[in-house]
Amino acid sequence: MKIKAENIGIAVACLTGVMAAGAVAEEPTVSNVQVRQRWPWSRLVDINYELNCGSSAKADVTLTAKNGTVTLPLPPESLSGDNLCGASQGARHVVWDPVKAGYTNEMLTQFSVELTPVPAPLYMIVDLTLTTNDADQITYVYEDELTNGHWGAWVRDPVTNAGSVVESVIWTGVTTNDLYKTDKIVLRRVPATSASELDKDMYVGVFEVTQGQWSSVMGPSVSAYFTNATGRALRPMEYAKYNEMRGASPTYDWPATGAAVDPNSFIGKMRAQTALEGFDLPTYAQWEYACRAGTTTVFNDGESGAKVAGGTLNNNANTNMYLDVLGRYRFNGGFLEDGVTKPDRNATPDHGTAVVGSYRPNAWGLYDMHGNVFEFCLEWHTVNKDRKKRSGNWDSIATNCRSAAYSAESPGGRVERNGFRLFCVLP
Repeated sequence: MKIKAENIGIAVACLTGVMAAGAVAEEPTVSNVQVRQRWPWSRLVDINYELNCGSSAKADVTLTAKNGTVTLPLPPESLSGDNLCGASQGARHVVWDPVKAGYTNEMLTQFSVELTPVPAPLYMIVDLTLTTNDADQITYVYEDELTNGHWGAWVRDPVTNAGSVVESVIWTGVTTNDLYKTDKIVLRRVPATSASELDKDMYVGVFEVTQGQWSSVMGPSVSAYFTNATGRALRPMEYAKYNEMRGASPTYDWPATGAAVDPNSFIGKMRAQTALEGFDLPTYAQWEYACRAGTTTVFNDGESGAKVAGGTLNNNANTNMYLDVLGRYRFNGGFLEDGVTKPDRNATPDHGTAVVGSYRPNAWGLYDMHGNVFEFCLEWHTVNKDRKKRSGNWDSIATNCRSAAYSAESPGGRVERNGFRLFCVLP
């Protein structure tokens, strides 16, 4: 259906929902689309529409734009207003800035848009053996598909926070297929919240990036610390530099240079291979939000800190009964059984790093958010010296693996305790 805006010569194409094959959720639709370039000509374009996706559901809206027959670029920084991903039912408003898209014509007399809504997926699977030219490179998993058994084991509401249920559905069967830890990367959809840095939905890696995934993206040469052949590809990539993950400063100096990354870095290659510009390391706040997953306790189990059992302290302790089931740290396998002897580089996953997904996930189905390896964040801790990192690691004591704990490391350092997890913020 086309709707003309005669007074400014703009035609608008409005498409109803198009869903990925196999999805079973109700199809969302858009209507009442109106597009207007502001007067006097500020070049900004207002796009208003109505989204119908059910009062309790959300949808992702794909926006494409043309001026005549020319398709216009729509980089994330050129769009503001309501989120296109994770949009809720009702009147929506998006603003497009042509200047930020590199389009400098003052008048857009033949401008048109197409809005395509689809149900918001719960998981995204990226096949690292394929590129954007391959139709099956990215697969989305919808909640209805998951709960109808199409993807294997799943659980509902596995975590309570101080007695209150944290509502969620998580895919536990993801741990049973090693392809999801080597040739593919699985990311879980995490909802936005009102905090300024967290006002957009994002996908978060279910696992820390593994040695196998690193090899799939960067090539067969892996400079990891733990090199025992048993489970090597399934263990975290713990010897990479921050600078190898996204690029060396000052050329790629977040936040001074924004989202720019080295095209030869891991994240640069992921962006190029998938055409998803949102891939990056998390901010400090994004990481903790994803780790806690709706909990307020010492660890993300919703129980630690709420009680003391067996004389075990919940905080500020070397060992912790709650952490024992959540992630690898010094006293549940990180070191040898005496808790004093550090394992050597040939250690199997019984010591040092564990195979990702070996411990209990949080309420959003994210594994190893406590321990295993430190996970780098974007921020400087000390400018031009150290970058922040979260989660604790395999040689940490329990208190250093808390949801609120952090440390720092040189971005050029290669350390056997450091790793990372992929985040992808949505427009």
